[in-house]
Amino acid sequence: MHSYRAEPIPVRPEPSLEPGLRELDDQTLLDRIVRGDERALAELYERFAPRAFGVARRVLRNDAEAEELVQDTFVEVWRSATRYDPRRAAPERWILTMIRTRAIDRLRQNGARSRLRENLLVQPRSEGTQSPDAQVSASREAKRLRAALATLPADQRTVLEQAYDGGLSQSEIAELTGTPLGTVKTRMRIAMMKLADLLS
Repeated sequence: MHSYRAEPIPVRPEPSLEPGLRELDDQTLLDRIVRGDERALAELYERFAPRAFGVARRVLRNDAEAEELVQDTFVEVWRSATRYDPRRAAPERWILTMIRTRAIDRLRQNGARSRLRENLLVQPRSEGTQSPDAQVSASREAKRLRAALATLPADQRTVLEQAYDGGLSQSEIAELTGTPLGTVKTRMRIAMMKLADLLS
């Protein structure tokens, strides 16, 4: 049983400068990652990142998202190396399965967010052109959306309101509120995922 380690988590591993690591097998590298060896993570990244990127790109069909997913997955490898079970899969298969699963999850989330964005952006037609049934349905959807928005934390709800009601870009929201752009993007992403789950 591996002991837990609380080490800093490298976001993008630097290339390994230790020649001996290249001679080690994948399992040994994972064992060293468990002990907090960032160089072992960098070596594992060098070995598998290109194939991982290929898997992610085939699913997501977007280079930027695929690269981001690869980075996130290797951070997860760093965090969860203690839970790796060599009896279930070889290290390469474990990592590539993780990549594929996360890519499919992200694709589904993107689809849910896209549908939600369309619902948020759609302008209701004037009441004169809607049938009574359509008006009732639109009213119910609006109530559901308002109720779902009300469950979000204030900071997440605010960025959605500023984006969709105020028509502000993420950069404009960051500038207006004095919040780092990355924080605004994260809040927006989490809020959209929560709303998608609530409204699905």
